Amino acid sequence: MNEALSASCRTTCPYCGVGCGVLAADNGDGPSVTGDPDHPANAGRLCVKGASLHETLGAEGRLTRPMVNGQAVSWETALSRVSDAIRQSTASHGPESVGLYLSGQLLTEDYYVANKLAKGYIRTPHVDTNSRLCMSSAVAAHKRAFGADAVPGCYEDLELADMLVLVGSNTAWNHPILYQRMKAAHRDGRRVVVIDPRRTATSELADLHLSLRPGTDTHLFNGLLAALERRGVLDQAYLDAHCDGSESALAAARQSAPDEVSVAQACDLLPEDVTRFFDWFAATDRTVTVFSQGVNQAANGTDKGNAIINCHLATGRIGRAGATPFSVTGQPNAMGGREVGGLANTLAAHMDYGRPDHIARVARFWGVTELADGPGHKAVDLFDAVLRGDIQVLWIMATNPAVSLPDSERVREALRRCPTVIVSDCIANTDTTAYADILLPATGWGEKDGTVTNSERRISRQRAFLPPTGEARPDWWIISAVGRALGHERAFGYECPADVFREHAALTAEGNQDGSTRPLCLSGLMDLTNDDYDQLAPVQWPVTPAAASGIGRLFADGRFATDNGRAQLIAVTPEGPVQRPDDDWPLVVNSGRLRDQWHTMTRTGRAPRLWQHRAEPFIEVHPMDLLRFGVEEGALARLSGPHGAFVGRVRRSDQQRPGEVFVPIHWNQQFASEALASSLIAPVVDPVSGQPESKHGMATMAPVATQWEARLLCRPNASRRWHAEHWSRVPLPGCDSWWLAGEQAVDWGSEVGRWLGGEPQVAMSDPACGRYRAARFHEGRLMGVLLVEPANGDFPALDWLAECFTRERLTEEERRSLLAARDVSLPDTGPVVCSCFQVGEKQIEAAVADGIESVEGLGQTLKCGTNCGSCIPELKAFLVAETG
Repeated sequence: MNEALSASCRTTCPYCGVGCGVLAADNGDGPSVTGDPDHPANAGRLCVKGASLHETLGAEGRLTRPMVNGQAVSWETALSRVSDAIRQSTASHGPESVGLYLSGQLLTEDYYVANKLAKGYIRTPHVDTNSRLCMSSAVAAHKRAFGADAVPGCYEDLELADMLVLVGSNTAWNHPILYQRMKAAHRDGRRVVVIDPRRTATSELADLHLSLRPGTDTHLFNGLLAALERRGVLDQAYLDAHCDGSESALAAARQSAPDEVSVAQACDLLPEDVTRFFDWFAATDRTVTVFSQGVNQAANGTDKGNAIINCHLATGRIGRAGATPFSVTGQPNAMGGREVGGLANTLAAHMDYGRPDHIARVARFWGVTELADGPGHKAVDLFDAVLRGDIQVLWIMATNPAVSLPDSERVREALRRCPTVIVSDCIANTDTTAYADILLPATGWGEKDGTVTNSERRISRQRAFLPPTGEARPDWWIISAVGRALGHERAFGYECPADVFREHAALTAEGNQDGSTRPLCLSGLMDLTNDDYDQLAPVQWPVTPAAASGIGRLFADGRFATDNGRAQLIAVTPEGPVQRPDDDWPLVVNSGRLRDQWHTMTRTGRAPRLWQHRAEPFIEVHPMDLLRFGVEEGALARLSGPHGAFVGRVRRSDQQRPGEVFVPIHWNQQFASEALASSLIAPVVDPVSGQPESKHGMATMAPVATQWEARLLCRPNASRRWHAEHWSRVPLPGCDSWWLAGEQAVDWGSEVGRWLGGEPQVAMSDPACGRYRAARFHEGRLMGVLLVEPANGDFPALDWLAECFTRERLTEEERRSLLAARDVSLPDTGPVVCSCFQVGEKQIEAAVADGIESVEGLGQTLKCGTNCGSCIPELKAFLVAETG
């Protein structure tokens, strides 16, 4: 690990869009993190991912030197190769032969310089970001309704609301700190409605859960709009004074969703539940509707967002305390990237290609005669253009599109064909870096210095508290160096991130000094000194001289960012998903995040603690579908779709709707043999936003006919000397573990040396039961352990075995215990439920048997559920199952 800087610092978590403040310190034992009690987003709370950030640091697995064609080179050589590739491509094929694919993991300063270089100086419009995959439908909905990509509310509204509606948002797992704030705000009379096909952990908050048919959200909210009119609760004075389009929106709602019964039929809900929701919304003035990926990741995601916003505009519930539509951001800097033009269809400072005055303003500010002739290719189209050969140079920064984009094999083929693939990343080996011709080592969290913007428009500093690993450099530095190598020394002469931030802030103020033209205005920050920037406290934009402390809520005066200052209700005609099940592909595939992992696990995969909640790829299946497809709970099954397949462990779940399955998005070919969720998703996109339909894949399912399963533990980075048709890698403290399964019988006695890297010193075989166990040592140190069981066998917890790898020499008693796979003197705690305090199922079982009957009691006895609280829904479900 790098030597930590001596002083502690305030920084920001790099995971979800909540934007929690983090205190990073070094007390002599290496970096540690705690929640920042003074940060307004989290007030000291951290989820288990944030609390484990220090466990993801270190040089192991990092990209530490520039690489060209697999060979380490100097920065001078690497930058020359990048600039030469860009220069030659633009000369031979034009500027549009160059593309950039960016990431919400970049800081705002990185994003700004990338967009300036590409759109202003290379003059290619083909710059997009992985935020296209999670937020672009919400962006398009906001722009259609408000005239700007601006979230109207703030986190405080989630607590002030008398009714909270959560649509397509598993907040408990995806935004745990917001979930805790929502939960803490519970009071008599406050209602929570959860709208989601699955009954997720978030449903624990719900007074009403609407398990609607996937893709029918527009029916529901059109029905709500029509019902609000029938109930006489439209705010006609507000509509008349501040909105356009209400008549056409209402007409479309009446046509498509005339009454509660038709809505219930379209959404596969009980009419009485639909009526209850409509009644509650109509009667509750202070209502907040939170929407996230379940709304956005659809072929009609923009319409879904506007159907929600329509209901708030029609009742005047916007810009007021506790009354707003609220889009919750997926990534830490998805919003910051959009501020500086990270999307292919936008320019910096929330200006647009469709406005000649905006194009001229940005060009003049950047000192160029003209900008890229945009808009450019959005994410899916960008990689299609690479596949066609239209893009000859592709520069990917801080993201892993070979895993995250739909139809992953098509994306990989595009990367294989592209003449020059440049990847800037902090991790050496990802599914995407495998295709890179040029690798550029970027700084990672703890080393990065700049700003991010969270879901409530709050700008926070992400500060460096570690020196760069190896020869890693900040992304803004790398991009600027390429800009200078291309001959633009003056335009890219930044010396520190504060230089970039001041320029970005100044551009937001161009023609917008007081923020009256565009809500994004940072005129109050454009003259910060370097010291001011270093000390910048979290602040919500707009920030102007008249509002130096920022503004929490937008549009409170009823004036919007449209040309005429009026909001626009959008007439929405419901359309179902494009990917529709049929006889060949009868199952709907829903994909999403897990509680303890993040994106493609390049960061969270480094922390063994974060693997304990869900250790291998899985498929959640309704009990009826277990019988329908002949698969067993706990066994391996394969989902096969038109574009690929996914193998995972079957988890029985009556929280699923029949005919629908759920798979996690995180696994990739670094961690599993066949578990790419994106391989089940077609490259179908929303026609307005370009966002993929990632919540509605198609597949069929069948059991995997395995003969055996095994757990192989070995020292980290040990070369694999085995072959198994199915595998997943699970990092553990002190070792790696491999979860293996095979479809052919193995003679373990003769083959074990190949698996363990040498002959074992202790072994046990029980062929009649299909069980085999062996361990190998070298000079007294444990080198490997192999545990084999029949298919769907019962394996012990691996914690004790993993600990054995940390010891220089095992005692004789410990060596004898290896074949039992546990220290027989210690109790078996079972699978981990609470990752924060490492509390397992068997500990909870024992506590319940001793008379504990509440979550609070479990917390007092075992501490589970007392930190981030993400495990509380599982604790409650466990108590119900155990006590009835």
